[in-house]
Amino acid sequence: MSMTLRFPGFPAIAGLAVLAAAAAAYYTLGHAESESAHQSTDDAYVQADLTTLAPQVPGVVAELAVEDNQTVQAGQLLVRLDDRDLKVAVTAAQARVAAAQAAVDAVEAQITRHRSEVLAAQAALAADKANLALAQANRTRFDNMAHDGSGTQQAQQQADTQWQVAHAAQQRNEATLQAAQQQAGVLQAERDRARAALAASKAEQAGAELRLSYARITAPTAGVVAARTARLGGYVQVGQALVTLVPAQGLYVEARYRETQLARIREGQAVSLQVDALPGVTLQGHVASLAPASGVSLSPTAAHNATGNFTKIVQRLPVRIALEPGQQALQQLRVGMSVQPQIDVTQIAANEAQKAQP
Repeated sequence: MSMTLRFPGFPAIAGLAVLAAAAAAYYTLGHAESESAHQSTDDAYVQADLTTLAPQVPGVVAELAVEDNQTVQAGQLLVRLDDRDLKVAVTAAQARVAAAQAAVDAVEAQITRHRSEVLAAQAALAADKANLALAQANRTRFDNMAHDGSGTQQAQQQADTQWQVAHAAQQRNEATLQAAQQQAGVLQAERDRARAALAASKAEQAGAELRLSYARITAPTAGVVAARTARLGGYVQVGQALVTLVPAQGLYVEARYRETQLARIREGQAVSLQVDALPGVTLQGHVASLAPASGVSLSPTAAHNATGNFTKIVQRLPVRIALEPGQQALQQLRVGMSVQPQIDVTQIAANEAQKAQP
């Protein structure tokens, strides 16, 4: 004899469950994903603006001042290259600057001496003019005396000769002064050329000193050494990555949201973040910016579906989330950690609902 258990009302309960599931599915499929009051994603990671340090001069690594994962301060020495040849270049440049400075000083001394020569020529010319004026007066006086008989012909001839001598001396000193004045222009040109050579030598020295400073690779900011590829005694080329530095401050989260979630996401909205590596810890942040293009659009080999069958794929766009400062757990974050952010868009939803009311 078999017994069959029957539960009164079971078909009705099952029917209600099916109807509820159908209603839930209809609501979910019939509403846009962006209408949710909170937008979350699991495609998010801790990021930082990493700094890759490379030498600006080739050379041999002479000193490694840091180890992997070491915390460093801004300005701290990381790597030092062998700088002996660079120091020699600086010394040679300094010698050329000294020689150029000496050339400028020599021309300056010539110009100073030449000014004295010009003054002497001007004084001599002034004396010649006075002598010529006196000789001219004597010449006129003795000429008159010779004509009225009160003077001798010899005295007249002597006065005339003295005038000619004074006139010749004046012409000579005028030529001397003119030549001295022309020489001033030549000396000034030599001084300008010497000064230009000095400026070029100083620029060469500055370049040599700058190249010498490149032998010391220091931390541009405080952070942690993430990847140290430099090896003691190894030869490095210009632009070769030696150290990667993760900044101590400025960590952020890059979350890639589906395009169907972005309708109500705005800059400044509050974000709560769950980090996989920190269970039970909730960090706070805010939306800093939204990317202007999807990751596929920025890819060097972006897909262009122009021919053949087409399958629509929902795109993802990066959303940058800034972490609020002062949170103790920030010190435990590391670049690359997985994060689950949740953006609160309730205010935008409320505003839109208010505008939609008649």
